[in-house]
Amino acid sequence: MAVKKKESFPLIEITLKKSLAGRTKKQRAIIAGLGLRKLNSSVTREKRPEILGMINKVDFMLEVKEVKP
Repeated sequence: MAVKKKESFPLIEITLKKSLAGRTKKQRAIIAGLGLRKLNSSVTREKRPEILGMINKVDFMLEVKEVKP
């Protein structure tokens, strides 16, 4: 069997800049799915289509930066 080569995606740093107070359950679930917990918390994730879709839904609450390796 052939082994599939793993794609390498660039990294992005995601920071929660606005509070979750008054947000919908769906928006709260997306933030939790990204791994963010508190205001100004940051996570580093691969720039994958799934992650970019989640960021698109709550982009007004986040700050996103590319991380150079």
